Amino acid sequence: MHSEALSWGHGPRLFEVFLEPTCPFSVKAFFKLDELLAQAGEDRVTVKIRLQSQPWHMFSGVIVRCILAAATLEGGKQSAKAVMTAVASHREEFEFEHHATGPNMDATPNDIIARIERYSGLALAEAFANPELEQAVKWHAKYARQNGIHVSPTFMIDGLVQPGLSSGDPVSKWVAEIG
Repeated sequence: MHSEALSWGHGPRLFEVFLEPTCPFSVKAFFKLDELLAQAGEDRVTVKIRLQSQPWHMFSGVIVRCILAAATLEGGKQSAKAVMTAVASHREEFEFEHHATGPNMDATPNDIIARIERYSGLALAEAFANPELEQAVKWHAKYARQNGIHVSPTFMIDGLVQPGLSSGDPVSKWVAEIG
């Protein structure tokens, strides 16, 4: 089983963004990535999404695993992007109120997987259950930890954390920082 890297563009500059799929600020950043590629140029920058599961987003681990499972399907990273788009577009349906209450208190991981399948149009349950997927999940966690990533979104350019960048920035600021 191979989970395709969540990487777009092929330029020499590396723009990595650590995202938690249900974090409102990560969602804001996620929806700017296509514009970043368009403005910066796919031949100038490589954009890589790094998944940053966070325990206060209660179904974070399940959703991250769904995204990585999608990357193993036909379509690879585009399937993973479709899952991220589905979750981001219906974020409140995958989150808890105040990170602790609300309708999702009665949801199970299988409910979350089925909800993502319905919104994305992809069959994920079988790929989700593959034990080999654990390596991809762990890789994302280890990569974030080794780079001292604690919050989402966090941005890195050419391997260096960029504390001055945020999801609220116009894409033009990101492009300027990439150079």
